[in-house]
Amino acid sequence: MVDVSPDENDAIKEEAPAPPAPAPPADAGESKEGASRDAAPVGGRDAGRRDRPERPRSGGGRRYFGRRKVCSFCVEHATSVDYKDPGKLRRFVSDRGRIEARRKTGTCAKHQRWLAIALKRARHLALLPYTPEHIRNAGVFTTRR
Repeated sequence: MVDVSPDENDAIKEEAPAPPAPAPPADAGESKEGASRDAAPVGGRDAGRRDRPERPRSGGGRRYFGRRKVCSFCVEHATSVDYKDPGKLRRFVSDRGRIEARRKTGTCAKHQRWLAIALKRARHLALLPYTPEHIRNAGVFTTRR
């Protein structure tokens, strides 16, 4: 067993080289943009955006959504959606042949379910197209404005 006095311990510690101090960032204190980037929050909405400068926000923070759409079937007091009327159903199908979303057409939830069933029945009877290729071959739809 080696007996080491406190004086020798201090000498050993002093001989060990000190780790190098971290270098300050190249743009430290030069601009406000660099300072805000370094102080970006760790998590949340701005996580991973440290490399992009902050953009000034304009406006009051509220978005304009426009007028609420009304369900055309509710206005007509419809008791069912007729699958045999492709002219009326085409309004609810996109130019790609897909069923349009409720938020786009304004249809209520109940009538959107009825509409989906009617569109599928009309497709099955070849009154409406399944795919854009069917639309091109048949020339059913015209271009939208």
